[in-house]
Amino acid sequence: MKLLVAVKRVIDANVKPRVKADGSGIELANVKMAMNPFDEIAVEEAVHLKESGKVSEVVIVSMGEAKCQETIRVALAMEADRGIHVQTEAELQPLAVAKLLKELVEIEQPDLVIMGKQAIDDDSNQTGQMLAALLGWPQGTFASKVELGEGEVTVTREIDGGLETLALNLPALITTDLRLNEPRYAKLPNIMKAKKKPLEVKRPGDLGVDITPRLITLKVEEPPVRAAGIKVADVAELVEKLKNEAKVLS
Repeated sequence: MKLLVAVKRVIDANVKPRVKADGSGIELANVKMAMNPFDEIAVEEAVHLKESGKVSEVVIVSMGEAKCQETIRVALAMEADRGIHVQTEAELQPLAVAKLLKELVEIEQPDLVIMGKQAIDDDSNQTGQMLAALLGWPQGTFASKVELGEGEVTVTREIDGGLETLALNLPALITTDLRLNEPRYAKLPNIMKAKKKPLEVKRPGDLGVDITPRLITLKVEEPPVRAAGIKVADVAELVEKLKNEAKVLS
């Protein structure tokens, strides 16, 4: 059985993003980048399934500039088998990514696709659902537990009212939530081995996909600064301010 995992290179989760001076986007120059945290969980789950003997190969896919290969190598150091990099300097929006992944899925023929539920840079939460629709595959989103069986996968997913369990016929698509697992740290020997693992480079044109953006970002702004709070002397003063200033009490 083969698994395909999509990963994205984003600003490190511990770094506070800054808006460019001209408001055209987020500043990426000299900013620490890393694998999207939800995608790390997807890689860990794929590797875990491989270590359990239920999966024979884990293929990592990433899209974007040449530095995305560093992100793929991190996934390979986590014990994935090989990587595919769709190299482009153009902006990639969710539908374009879904279309590129669809072409790769048709080439690779995986039994299961696992990806993070969303990327922490744009928070779109769209690519997995779009890919499942394009492929006509069943999908289990926001997975907090995955059990791979014979010809099917059982997914426990988080919903507003609690948990929902789905049985999906393979091939299928899963998007991962935070509570699915705890990603491992890549060990130094594995990091060295990852440099020798196969990594194939493709271009969007090789896959016959038009990646022209459908949305145009007009301007990016920092959120407004919150006003400082105040201290009140007693409950009576608090009630008075809530009535007369905040107007939340009558």
